[in-house]
Amino acid sequence: MPAAPARHPRRRVDGVLLLDKPSGLSSNAALQRARRLFQAEKAGHTGTLDPLASGLLPLCFGEATKFAQALLDARKEYLATVRFGVATTTGDAEGVPVASGPGDVARDALEAAMPRFTGRIAQVPPKHSALKFEGRAYYEYARAGVEITRKPREVDIVALEIVGWSPPTATLRVECSKGTYIRTLAEDLGRALGTCAHLAQLRRTASGPFLLADAVALDTLETLELGARDALLHPIDAPLATMPILEVELGEAAALTQGRALPAATRAAGRYRAYHANRFVGIVAIADAVARPVRMARTD
Repeated sequence: MPAAPARHPRRRVDGVLLLDKPSGLSSNAALQRARRLFQAEKAGHTGTLDPLASGLLPLCFGEATKFAQALLDARKEYLATVRFGVATTTGDAEGVPVASGPGDVARDALEAAMPRFTGRIAQVPPKHSALKFEGRAYYEYARAGVEITRKPREVDIVALEIVGWSPPTATLRVECSKGTYIRTLAEDLGRALGTCAHLAQLRRTASGPFLLADAVALDTLETLELGARDALLHPIDAPLATMPILEVELGEAAALTQGRALPAATRAAGRYRAYHANRFVGIVAIADAVARPVRMARTD
């Protein structure tokens, strides 16, 4: 019986990898493949992409997982291909067609409808989503043929524009808040035009401060030596790029790391990323002229 392949020992890896996830692979499967390549002890992703979708999937390793929430909360940008004239069970190309209608929609009609779906809008989540109702995911009820009440949620679609036009499909650039379902947007646009539609393709092009142009594909990652992979990692504080900076003295950095509060009478209330001598200390919150540690980086 052949011997099992040797396993590499896990190691401490700290940083953010910008991965270009391929279509057909779940976010968790992509994460686990990258984690094995880095031999990382700890890793997590920052906002699920459906298997159908491709594009930017920031992965956090080690200490960076402490600060992943900033990316989970960040705005995202997508290129979405909407196919008019066909509705599916899931609202995207992975589902089975269930209805049909006119596919030859007019571009000016779509442009006229789009303002109704920009800004802060109420959006009903799709049946096939991971949101929970009475302890079970929506998709579990959908697969069982059980109808449940899906409450609308407020989302913010910052930008919506046509960047490709080839009826019966249109490619849209969508910039939106977390929690926005692009397949629901596709279905809603179809209804607004008196037909039906589904999401044919989806590619994430930005997440918070990160861009797809700076991402690496899994296939490329597999060809690199370990040191070259490590060189692709961004610092653990990279997800916090839009957060204001608070400079602290050495003693103050030590106090915050130990969980102690500091006076901060001269700074406005809010959250800050704290640094001492260009070294990232962690996230602090200032309120009532006091700075308190929220999430601190390891010092070793």
